[in-house]
Amino acid sequence: MKLIIQIPCYNEQESLPVTLNALPKKIEGIDEIDVLIIDDGSTDKTVETAKMCGVKHFVIMGHNRGLAKAFVAGLKKSLELGADIIVNTDADNQYSADNIKDIIKPILNNDADIVIGSRPVSKIKHFSFMKKLLQKLGSWVMRLISSTSVEDAPSGFRAFSKNAAVQINVFDNYTYTLETIIQAKAKGLQLVCVPVNVNPDLRESKLVKNIFDYVMRSIFTMLRMFVIYRPFRFFFILACLFFIPGALLGIRFLWFYFSGNGAGHIQSLILSAILIIISVQVGVIAVLSELFSINRKILEDIQNRLKLQDLKKN
Repeated sequence: MKLIIQIPCYNEQESLPVTLNALPKKIEGIDEIDVLIIDDGSTDKTVETAKMCGVKHFVIMGHNRGLAKAFVAGLKKSLELGADIIVNTDADNQYSADNIKDIIKPILNNDADIVIGSRPVSKIKHFSFMKKLLQKLGSWVMRLISSTSVEDAPSGFRAFSKNAAVQINVFDNYTYTLETIIQAKAKGLQLVCVPVNVNPDLRESKLVKNIFDYVMRSIFTMLRMFVIYRPFRFFFILACLFFIPGALLGIRFLWFYFSGNGAGHIQSLILSAILIIISVQVGVIAVLSELFSINRKILEDIQNRLKLQDLKKN
């Protein structure tokens, strides 16, 4: 059983040695542990520092492409290196490396395909009150959208089985954390959460430049993923938002019409007709989007088969 710990990096020469030194050398149930550094266009000595710390495997992005692209590149390389389990952690030593054995345990026991390390958000001292509030709110919204029990949606401390890593596709350019949760449910992958500890803050987050920007990007990502992976539900809800007021206006007109006062409420009839027509059109889009979704699933199945064939050749 081979474990690869992948670490996306962008100018991490200061914090990387601390992170690498904390990584476990042996874990029960694991025969081999390797470390993979994904250098996302660093302009400092991140790669040189990693080599000095004994790292042998690298993905060099060339220029900064963002965390999501670095994460996907890491999964691909880890699979090529023969990983059975892949752990993704941050280069700033935010997550306790001692918990790696805990987040891979459900996968070793065949109880999960994806494991998310849930931080004690309320107890993290370097998190502001607003950040704690938004983290909890975001996780609640993600549970609602994804129909999962995820406790810490933004957590980047995750473990993936080989089966899950092969199936994961990330379309977002900003972050992978939210999208992979929605995908897990849509693809029938078992997702569980495990409590983990965090270390003192070594630097400010490079992903969250300001709270407003992060919130807006997260909302857009969740909405986009909901449309991609729950298209029928999304457009059906949208159709209902048009149909219900249209139907109520239609009933209102009929009430006045049969009461002998219909002539003064013709505007209600026109608006009702417009809303109901729009709802029918959106309903048709819902059906078509579901058909496209089925086609996408077939293409993804073909893609997964091709990936597995390539891995067997390597």
